[in-house]
Amino acid sequence: MEPLIEEAGLSRTGASTDAMGPAPATPQKKVSTRGKSPTAIAFARLRKDRVAVTCASVFVFFVLIAIFAPLLAKLEGQDISTLHQDLLDPYGLPTIAATGDHWFGIEPKLGRDLFARFVYGARPSLLVAGSVTILTTFVGVVIGLLAGFAGGWTDRILSWIIDFVLSLPYLLFAIAVPAVLLAIFVGNADGGADPNEVAQVRFYSLILVLSFFGWAALARLIRGEVLSLREREFVAAAKVLGVPTRKVLFKELLPNLVAPIVISVSMALPSYIVVEAGLTFLGVGLVEPTPSWGVTISAAQNYYKQDPLYLWVPVLAITMLVLSLSLLGDAVRDAFDPRTRR
Repeated sequence: MEPLIEEAGLSRTGASTDAMGPAPATPQKKVSTRGKSPTAIAFARLRKDRVAVTCASVFVFFVLIAIFAPLLAKLEGQDISTLHQDLLDPYGLPTIAATGDHWFGIEPKLGRDLFARFVYGARPSLLVAGSVTILTTFVGVVIGLLAGFAGGWTDRILSWIIDFVLSLPYLLFAIAVPAVLLAIFVGNADGGADPNEVAQVRFYSLILVLSFFGWAALARLIRGEVLSLREREFVAAAKVLGVPTRKVLFKELLPNLVAPIVISVSMALPSYIVVEAGLTFLGVGLVEPTPSWGVTISAAQNYYKQDPLYLWVPVLAITMLVLSLSLLGDAVRDAFDPRTRR
């Protein structure tokens, strides 16, 4: 019976067959039943963005320079404190350019190796910017959550504090706070104080000032987001079920604030790098013997014709780092915005 069916052009299932043979079976695609979160979708878009990947690679490159600064300086065979006075002319200018012993040359007046100071100089900039970004993000998120969710007098008081901080001129505080802290912890900074102690106080005072002024903008942003989220059904359901306020804030609301927080962090990091270098250049930030890029730029502005590498190496490094972080921040913002398609 089966041969007769096959000769009639029918298969066992009743499907007709032609001269081309039986119809090929359609492949079964494995469909994932697990949905992706908005954060996972955003990071998947970032991985496909060549600009974002390139900028992230540049940032990681500078982070590795900062981490392995001692190894890089040892590879060159120099350090940040040795004075090569024999390589300076009577006017204090270097008699050599970039050589195998000194890859970026030496510093005018003192003769310190510029490559060693360059790799070590990445540390203060990234430490200050990273520390301030972490502190401001933590404080801004917590205060924004409390102000937006609590409402009433709590919201009024916290909002008033936010507006008050945003109205203060941070540049005046950046000038005054280090002087006050130096007078308290070091004494007379100009009267024979230990330069290392002065540099340490300056370092922490810069972090303190930038952190004090940096959290308010993020807190205002988070407050506005929470004001719209607290009226949603899932928050009302959590309140009805008697979920503690702490869990409502950090288990229900906080996961919905990942996008603005990530965007704020990505935009804040390059801005703090620029602020640190700018304040150091103005003389109210980091000071010697800290091997900061801002300190190098401030000292190199009088030698840009005689020794271009002295000035342009840290300038180009800051430019590349800030530009890559800024473009990465734009990519992160677009990736977390469902209305955009890069």
